[in-house]
Amino acid sequence: MPTAADSELGRIDRYDGRSSAELARQLDLARVVVYEEIGSTLDVAHAIAADGAPAGTLVVADAQTAGRGRSGRSWTSERGAGVWLTLVERPRDSSALDVLSLRVGLALAPALEPFCDARVLLKWPNDLYVGPRKLGGILVEARWRDQSPEWVAIGVGINVRAPYGEEFATGVRSEIRRYDVLAVAVPAIRRAVQRAGPLDDSELTAFAERDLAIGKRCREPVDGVVRGIDRRGSLLVDIGSDTLAVRTGSLVLTEGQ
Repeated sequence: MPTAADSELGRIDRYDGRSSAELARQLDLARVVVYEEIGSTLDVAHAIAADGAPAGTLVVADAQTAGRGRSGRSWTSERGAGVWLTLVERPRDSSALDVLSLRVGLALAPALEPFCDARVLLKWPNDLYVGPRKLGGILVEARWRDQSPEWVAIGVGINVRAPYGEEFATGVRSEIRRYDVLAVAVPAIRRAVQRAGPLDDSELTAFAERDLAIGKRCREPVDGVVRGIDRRGSLLVDIGSDTLAVRTGSLVLTEGQ
């Protein structure tokens, strides 16, 4: 894990022609840190948060060599091909952390949709899709002190163009720049962080309207038919004799769905 001192390595000052100070001002952030290439923006965000970085500190990179998703999966982060970011926040409501990745997705989907050729869909628990292809992913990691969250690092990867050789990935329209994506993504993420408690009725409705999997059969995390999510962010799966609320794992649909 990088230290705060290590986080100075590979720093640059411009992102799509804007200095880090300009980005902080334009995005209404406390601080923006830009890298040419790092292992993971999440790792750097944790290091600088431990060193006292305030809420609203953004880490962005042109490329990541060790970007990660849920369960240790890697995320392709080619140079200039997407927006690779982690935002440091210091929320006080620990009850909202369980649903934060879903809330971030709910906020990002309509924000990114004007840049895409079709509706942006959500796949539990943390993915953004356009049609059958993945547009982006979200990974939320909290660090705790005395049973309260000290900070949360919200990692987001959004393809501006589809990664080379990735058949089931997609990007935004060709005229859209990285800064265009960043300028709508950051405010959307911050709005999601400000919400408290479990998901409310309006959020459940909004998720259902964009749910890529609802009504489809899955083989993971259990075998059954997806029926949506609940207020705590659990995946609801009809297994025939019962409907299970699954809190962890990955959603894998059966082939052809």
